[in-house]
Amino acid sequence: MGKEIVYYIDGDGIGPEVNTAARKVLDEAVKKTYSGENSLEWKEVFAGEKAYQEKGEYLPQESLRVLEKKANNVLKGPLTTPVGAGFRSLNVALRQIFDLYACIRPVRYFPGIQSPVKNPEKVDMVVFRENTEDVYAGIEWEAESPEAKKLISYIREELHSEIDPASGVGIKPITENGSKRLVRKALNYAIEHSKPSTTLVHKGNIMKFTEGAFMNWGYEVARDEFGSYCHFDEDAANSGNGILVNDRIADNMFQQILTRPDEYSVIATTNLNGDYISDALAAQVGGLGIAPGANIGDDLAVFEATHGTVPKRAGTDSANPCSLILSGAMMLDHLGWYKASTNIHQAIEKTILSKKVTGDLARQIQGSSLVGCSELSDLICSNLD
Repeated sequence: MGKEIVYYIDGDGIGPEVNTAARKVLDEAVKKTYSGENSLEWKEVFAGEKAYQEKGEYLPQESLRVLEKKANNVLKGPLTTPVGAGFRSLNVALRQIFDLYACIRPVRYFPGIQSPVKNPEKVDMVVFRENTEDVYAGIEWEAESPEAKKLISYIREELHSEIDPASGVGIKPITENGSKRLVRKALNYAIEHSKPSTTLVHKGNIMKFTEGAFMNWGYEVARDEFGSYCHFDEDAANSGNGILVNDRIADNMFQQILTRPDEYSVIATTNLNGDYISDALAAQVGGLGIAPGANIGDDLAVFEATHGTVPKRAGTDSANPCSLILSGAMMLDHLGWYKASTNIHQAIEKTILSKKVTGDLARQIQGSSLVGCSELSDLICSNLD
């Protein structure tokens, strides 16, 4: 309790607008909830386009030192990532540098949004996505490059596997340690929050020694470390005897989250699967504008919106700040300030029910009134208790 120092990265595109709006709501929620006894002190860290303008680097060493030596919690706006060329993702770089191995994305429905599915209120899941391995490790070589040719030659001649010599090549690393610590964090969350199940999502029927290994290692953790808390018999799922641990093939899981979402609560999965599934879940409840996320390691936690920079809306005060606001609410939970986090969720719900929302939500709420980013944050502040 008291004052908590939080670092923030403004982000690119709409980042500065939603970051300003989010910090305003977080400050007001903490102030109202705790009658001024608690507060947040914000300190900026430079990364992305703003860092390049100020420091001449997209990810300055000075910023990395601050994050390594001083920061515990960071509120981060989206950073630009070129598609198909240019520098590697700064978002992925931060996750790898600081070993932020658990990407946690809770997805729930807010009443008032007219969802594309019939029963969006049944969606209440938390996705634990492994954050440092899989294809996001960024180990790949361009087609016809010397590196690709050398690797393909080795695969063909030494491992006797057929591969087109003209291929671009990528490596998909999945480790026992990376898999187990992710599943361990998901199971701990399920226990702490009294969730009924944890589902391992994978494509192990095709990729047996990467995705299949993730599943096997996940079951090992559940049996060896959480045996007294878990059961593995789906027929006994309603027995109340601990957490059901099961698994689903990734493509089947996309059907399941549409047709039987109330049967799933915590999902533990590999990096690429988690990216797809969390976005698909967000679409069922209103879109990325209300989808929060956190990237958490053992020493540092970075809370960030799941959407991108949306450059065409930058500077227009039209972006939805709720994704970053809700990510900030996750940060308050991480700090143990649960009442303030609950206050934010209730205020967002009241605001959406008032039908005064930004454009992304207005398209999904009949009879709504269009407001901008800053005005929406003001409305949420006014609805805080």
